[in-house]
Amino acid sequence: MSSSSPSEHGKEGGASCPMDFILRMLMGPWTTYIVYNLRTFGPQRFGELKRRVSGISAKMLTERLRTLEGAGLVRRDYEPTIPPKVTYSLTRRGHELDEVLGKLAEVAIRWQAEDAAARTLKAAE
Repeated sequence: MSSSSPSEHGKEGGASCPMDFILRMLMGPWTTYIVYNLRTFGPQRFGELKRRVSGISAKMLTERLRTLEGAGLVRRDYEPTIPPKVTYSLTRRGHELDEVLGKLAEVAIRWQAEDAAARTLKAAE
C-alpha cells in the first residue's frame, strides 16, 4: 500500500515529472517575458509592464499576472490612492528562478547566434 498522495505524483495511478507544474506554468503565453521584465527592471506598475512586454494585450497581461500571483511568483501591491496604485514585483519564490532563467537566456543567445551564423554560411554557398 502506497502512502503517497495524488499531489506527490501529479496524477493518480502514476508518477509525473516533478518539474511538470513549473514548466507548464513558464511555457504559458508571455510568462517568461513577464518574469524577465520584472527580474530585469524590478517592481513595475501595470502600464509600464505592458509597454515593456510589447504586443501583449491588457487582458492577457492581467491573466498571466493573476496566474503568476496564484503560483506565488509575483506579488501585487495595492495602494488605495486616487487613482489606485498597483505595483507588481517578483516574490522570493519568483527570484528563485533568477539563476535558472539566466542560464536559459545564455543558452538561447548562444543558440541564436549559432543558428544565424549557420544561415549566413548556407546563404553564401
